[in-house]
Amino acid sequence: MGSDPQYAKWPLLPLSQHVFTLTNPYASRPAQTASVKSLQDAINEHKMAPLYRYLAHPIEGILNAVGEGSANVVGKPPSRKSSAVGMIASRGPSSSTNVPWDEALYQSLQADNDRELEEIQKEEEEAVEKAGETEIQAARGKRAEFWARVGDKEKAIAAYEDVYEKTGILGAKIDLVLAIIRMGLFYGDKLLVKKHVERAKTLVESGGDWDRRNRLKAYEGLYLLTARSYNLAAPLLLDSLSTFTSYELCTYSNLVVYSVLAGSVSLKRVDFKSKVVDAPEIKAILGDGDDKLLALSGALSAGPGADVSSQDTSAAPSAARTTVVNLTTLGSSAADQPEVEATVDFSPLAQLVSSLYNGRYKLFFQALAFVEEQFLTQDRYLHEHKNWFVREMRLRAYQQLLQSYRVVGLDSMANDFGVTVDFLDRDLAKFIAAGRIPCTIDRISGKGVIETNRPDDKNKQYQDVVRQGDQLITKLQKYGQAVRLRGSERA
Repeated sequence: MGSDPQYAKWPLLPLSQHVFTLTNPYASRPAQTASVKSLQDAINEHKMAPLYRYLAHPIEGILNAVGEGSANVVGKPPSRKSSAVGMIASRGPSSSTNVPWDEALYQSLQADNDRELEEIQKEEEEAVEKAGETEIQAARGKRAEFWARVGDKEKAIAAYEDVYEKTGILGAKIDLVLAIIRMGLFYGDKLLVKKHVERAKTLVESGGDWDRRNRLKAYEGLYLLTARSYNLAAPLLLDSLSTFTSYELCTYSNLVVYSVLAGSVSLKRVDFKSKVVDAPEIKAILGDGDDKLLALSGALSAGPGADVSSQDTSAAPSAARTTVVNLTTLGSSAADQPEVEATVDFSPLAQLVSSLYNGRYKLFFQALAFVEEQFLTQDRYLHEHKNWFVREMRLRAYQQLLQSYRVVGLDSMANDFGVTVDFLDRDLAKFIAAGRIPCTIDRISGKGVIETNRPDDKNKQYQDVVRQGDQLITKLQKYGQAVRLRGSERA
């Protein structure tokens, strides 16, 4: 039995999403206004002087438009901190909605921070004189959490490392590394996150408890998502659905979205059916009517033998909202629940999954557009790779249809996908030229046709063996020259 998680409250990752929303050209004005209010409220409530300066300072703040506030500073270029790249949208700050700078407020917050630091320092000195190592570590941990709370990345990481070096409890060490990972995620520092995910995996493998192993799955899955390794992220995120407790990382609603999207773009059809289409945790959220009730009651099982849903999906994504249900918290007390999540409309996501699996490609393209608009453009972890995701999902649909036919009419396929022949021709041409789809398009003789060139598996295996053998021989020859093993040189 492991100890309860420590250092799990700070930083507040939803604030980084609010910063992203402010700089996101796809965000609505009401959403940006709400994000400004949330940021201002959090900065005032938690005395976040360093974060306030980092965001809103007229010269150094990352939310300034290029050149704003720095025109009167001779020789000083506009500030654009490299660490801010992961916090703001790729297109830079948007519109006039912003966090205003108030020098008096900043000085007040800074004074509050100084007083709190003095109290922590005093507590640590008293612990050194009168108490034991446990109390000293508690004071050090309080300082680390203070810096994480107010948003000072470098000082928070240094403080966490100081606590880490002086603690011998494995569970506490894992919690400290997870806290550093969240600091990296907050500021979009992928290199920092990657380094400490590997560090946490090493610690967990050396004897971490069950709870921390499961929490690390969600952390690693989210990191892999930001690194565009959807094929590696999918199994970790999907496994986390039934045991998710890392509410400091993201909401359960977000985990559902990340899991379904990663699984949809990367899993093979058999695994896609068992782990996404028929998964009880996902049917409990994306399913309709009886499917949802059966999933929640446990009567619905996933797997290749599960019945295929025969629901009518001939309509476009409906406006009916499917609310999130976390299976791990059913029956628990209200005190154990995380804060109430905003209602999420999962209908486009449900339509994407069902239409892709059932081969309703016109609906699939419609659902993909809704998913891009509602999820991919609005989430800071998904936004960076949205174009890649949409392209890969189109490719997956094309491959799924073409693998069933030897010859397909271009008009017929365009009609199935609800697009023009010219668009389909251009889109397929990119994938064919890149070797992603083994087929050719003939638009010269009569109506355009698509002929698939299915590779002969035996010949392909033979060619692979020959190519790999040639490569091996070449490497052995170079190795022999390097170590002087040739007969003439030995003699």
